[in-house]
Amino acid sequence: MDPLSQAVLGAVVPQVAMRHRNLARLTLIGALAGMAPDLDVLIRSTSDPLLFLEYHRQFTHSLLFVPIGSLLCALVFWKTIGRGLNLWAVWMAAFLGYMTHGLLDACTTYGTLLFWPFSDARIAWNNIAVIDPLFTLPLLVGVLWGLARQSVWIPRLALCWALLYLTAGSLQHDRAVAIGENLAQGRGHAGVSVSAKPTLGNLVLWKVIYRHQGRFWVDAVRVGSDVQVYPGGSVAAFDPEVHLTWLPQDVQQRRDLARFRWFSNDYLAVDLQDPLLIVDMRYSLMPNEIKGLWGIKFDPRAGPDQHVSYEVQRSVDSGRAKKLWSMLRGQPAG
Repeated sequence: MDPLSQAVLGAVVPQVAMRHRNLARLTLIGALAGMAPDLDVLIRSTSDPLLFLEYHRQFTHSLLFVPIGSLLCALVFWKTIGRGLNLWAVWMAAFLGYMTHGLLDACTTYGTLLFWPFSDARIAWNNIAVIDPLFTLPLLVGVLWGLARQSVWIPRLALCWALLYLTAGSLQHDRAVAIGENLAQGRGHAGVSVSAKPTLGNLVLWKVIYRHQGRFWVDAVRVGSDVQVYPGGSVAAFDPEVHLTWLPQDVQQRRDLARFRWFSNDYLAVDLQDPLLIVDMRYSLMPNEIKGLWGIKFDPRAGPDQHVSYEVQRSVDSGRAKKLWSMLRGQPAG
């Protein structure tokens, strides 16, 4: 999730679990440790644009790495903001903060390697968006108010709110999946696996997507007191034997394709405007839109050792914003 969410969740757990006269500093340590795993974004290469995809949410987010990562944080903090504190107390605060990071990221849709190095499965529980103020702001208020009042009950209530919100997200996710399955059945598409993902900042509007006979079907569903469906459409799933026949087998661009297929869980399609751009169908600006937010682009003139390029498409306009707002309110999208 976003850094603020990671920081406040990393802060509230030491605040609830620890008793110490320097709790404010230990809370700050928990907050910083809660953000620390995302330092993996610094692992990138100017020549290999997909390197950051492989290492973001990888070993630094693994449950096995928590003791190591938190100890490294503690050693840094002990000599800085934790000066004069017991190393064990600093490490405990860092451990509690660091531990929350991978678990919270796994609640989103992006995928987190919680069980690295034993598994390269990208865990994604899909019960919260990567940015959700309704989750984050009550936590932030609880942390600050708890410190100001020197109260343990306020951060406890904030943590309870976070757990209840994630639970509500799981229930909403299951409802969205069920609606997607009904849509598939209505189209005569039996035995499909439906994926549902919340849109930014809410648990009401969801993107549902499934694959059937070589095509991806995309819809948006509003899951409130009533159900509203915003049909999207379908697009042919990417097939290298059909869409990439011109590219030799033993070249770097083929190897990059294998890396991107793993990252995207094979939710790939050819961009409708650019036949050389392969997009990740799981993400789009509009939940019922047949247009990926990002993808990889092939170059027919590239040498055998040249990488693909990584493309991001984020053109937000007022028309889209109005349609999204209408969907959130359960009104016709227009």
